[in-house]
Amino acid sequence: MTLIRSVRGFTPRFGIDCFLAETAVVIGDTVMGDGCSVWFNAVVRGDVNAIRIGDRVNIQDGAVLHCTYERATLTIGNDVSIGHNAIVHGCTVHDKVLIGMGSIVMDNAVIGEGSVIAACAVVTQGTVVEPGSLMAGVPAKRIGPVSADLSRNEIERIARNYAMYAGWFK
Repeated sequence: MTLIRSVRGFTPRFGIDCFLAETAVVIGDTVMGDGCSVWFNAVVRGDVNAIRIGDRVNIQDGAVLHCTYERATLTIGNDVSIGHNAIVHGCTVHDKVLIGMGSIVMDNAVIGEGSVIAACAVVTQGTVVEPGSLMAGVPAKRIGPVSADLSRNEIERIARNYAMYAGWFK
């Protein structure tokens, strides 16, 4: 059964039609929108600061979402996919973003709408990613714009598919 835990007087809140896998963990000052999914062994840890998650966000297996005490909250927009084993920490992720598998996004980074953070990329503290950017590497650098094909066949497809996958488990 999903571990949903209150801490420091905060209890996680969820929108309608969310899927929480049995081994997912959601803690503290976390507010999640409608149609979201938190997959197996993912951790959404709002114990030290606020986490705000929009609608139709999928947080895939093993991902960790956290913040920094008294310094950095975490805000995630709508239609965002956070890949397997990604770490998203104390940053802002705008709408329609794909955070690739194993990538890291650090405190006070801002990921612009429609961007892709490639698998295993590291977006360092305070980096501002302009909308529609394809970022890769360690540290992550802009390698070009997100093409219409990449947007349609990755960002949109993955978000849509994870909504479908969640339906299989409900």
